[in-house]
Amino acid sequence: MKEVGQLLVVVGIAVTLLGILLWSGFGKWLDRLPGDIHHTRGDFNFHFPIVTCLVISVVLTLIFWLLRR
Repeated sequence: MKEVGQLLVVVGIAVTLLGILLWSGFGKWLDRLPGDIHHTRGDFNFHFPIVTCLVISVVLTLIFWLLRR
């Protein structure tokens, strides 16, 4: 159980740091990347951030891969 507690503390600190970075404006470039789908018709707006999702997925995959080694 000690390892689970340590893992939860590390994950909590990482999420807090990520939140602080995004809150401070560091993640502004993630707003609308080229390749994200955005469609506007009248009062209807549709935004599907597919490229943003792919970038986040690759970054998280690399982080978890490095933590496993």
